Amino acid sequence: MQTSAELKNLLQRIDHKGYPAYKDTRGSYEFPGYVLSIDHVQGDPFAAPSKVSIHVRGKQAGFPEHLYQKDCRRTAVQDYLLRQFARQVEKVSFKAKGSGKSGLMAVSCPGQEVLERSACQMDAKNGDIVLRMEIGFPANGRTVNSRELEKIFFDFLPECVKGSLYFRSLRKEAVEAAADLAEDQAYIREQLDPMGLCAFVADGAILPRESGVSGRPMKDAVRFQSPESLSVTLTLPHHGKLIGMGIRKGITLIVGGGYHGKSTLLKALETGVYNHIAGDGREYVITDDTAMKIRAEDGRSIRDVDISMFIHDLPNGKDTVSFYTEDASGSTSQAANVIEGIESGTSLFLIDEDTCATNFMIRDELMQRVVCREEEPITPFIERARFLYETCGISSIIVAGSSGSYFHIADAILQMDRYVPRDITAFAKKEAALYADRNPENPEAGMPQILPDPALPSFRRAPGYNPALRRDDRLKHKAHGRETIQLGHETIDLRYLEQLADTEQTAALSFMLALAEKSLFNGQTSMKVLVDSLLSLIEKKGLEALSDSSYLPTDLAVPRRQEIFSCFNRYRGLKL
Repeated sequence: MQTSAELKNLLQRIDHKGYPAYKDTRGSYEFPGYVLSIDHVQGDPFAAPSKVSIHVRGKQAGFPEHLYQKDCRRTAVQDYLLRQFARQVEKVSFKAKGSGKSGLMAVSCPGQEVLERSACQMDAKNGDIVLRMEIGFPANGRTVNSRELEKIFFDFLPECVKGSLYFRSLRKEAVEAAADLAEDQAYIREQLDPMGLCAFVADGAILPRESGVSGRPMKDAVRFQSPESLSVTLTLPHHGKLIGMGIRKGITLIVGGGYHGKSTLLKALETGVYNHIAGDGREYVITDDTAMKIRAEDGRSIRDVDISMFIHDLPNGKDTVSFYTEDASGSTSQAANVIEGIESGTSLFLIDEDTCATNFMIRDELMQRVVCREEEPITPFIERARFLYETCGISSIIVAGSSGSYFHIADAILQMDRYVPRDITAFAKKEAALYADRNPENPEAGMPQILPDPALPSFRRAPGYNPALRRDDRLKHKAHGRETIQLGHETIDLRYLEQLADTEQTAALSFMLALAEKSLFNGQTSMKVLVDSLLSLIEKKGLEALSDSSYLPTDLAVPRRQEIFSCFNRYRGLKL
């Protein structure tokens, strides 16, 4: 390891040379209180910025052990430090001048969710901190301007580190509060199953967002207030007594008029699989962390999925036990999404009728009279939801505003009235019974049929490798925003994975898919075992296990098990 003085001398030596001279700076340098590591140097000032990491020893950082020894607290502290560092960096980015990306100083900017990220990591054993960022090394044209880089390394960066990575420099109460909140959130999540709940929404929560493209809470929004019949009280380790609505396991129906908050509540439950920062309004909206949003997805590919539970006896005789298609319909895609959700180990389906295939969800009485059951290959979800709960242990929370058919099977029915939930279970059940009574010729009018239990899928899919990709020593892969991954010449469309919270999760998925294609797909290991092994690898070795380069990218965040499955299932190159 070299000293900071040696780095300064090196910068002075290469000043005004050709830009490739910056390559000589690669290495680690001891600064007062931390180590600066230049991990990757960009090829020219217009290329992707250079990768730099800052290492602060635990003793120098000075964070008490209770802040980082529990995973939930450590992740929250990492998130807090990253946000503080980002604020510092924002003040000095591009203050160093030059051509192209000269003077850029950038670090991951988290949204409202708290995630495990490569940008900031804290060692659970000793409190060592590693922060990764990007810096555009300054140039005049394509000539080294090391005097400007010297400003970054010796003036700007030390101030950023000093103001954000040492416990003594931070508001101690704020750091403690972030860790305590995470522990409270973890406690609620742990209590869901013992209490027979699949989700919890605290009284006073702010569910509406500022806009459709903003994660921030809406100003002057109606705060959540639980109906008395569904109210539960929790005593949290730090917050103390907390009252809110407990959504019980089973089938829950959310109804109400348009614009009254049905989808807003469901959206909050979707994102409730993640912890949120203080001030978000959804800090205490906690959902079973295996919960999966299910929707129609016209045009997706399906690879060897047993959808016979919902679709069978196709007119063309096509096999639905091992179903393949390159261009799925709405109902077929939704059926596949349900089956793949079961395979991923979910305990809760979240469904909004706005994004569903109607013929997959229901068939009303009149349609059943006109098109008899024997002529309809689709068994609607309404006739399988009870089976999924009682046999598979999978609850459902369904938003429905246009059909009352689900009243018959629902365990609980919530009506959203101007963003206020009301428990109307008894009233809705009574009306459903009266509706049947008004049809003496058909006393089961509007009721779903009771069907024999279907066979459960085997889930023995074992992806094989693509020989062409395995021969490629440097398999190119890249994430494009939150919605798309490029693997070789293949594009994977993830736009309908609504629970992907961050572009950095998508970036991590691209690394996982590349790793699986290069070394894990073997035609013998099942999909479930593959995903388990990937998650186990990250748990043991961290996100570093995904990268085959000499440095860890600055923009990775750990995705959930469900999104890993979903990504693999949307890969058209999957060999099954």
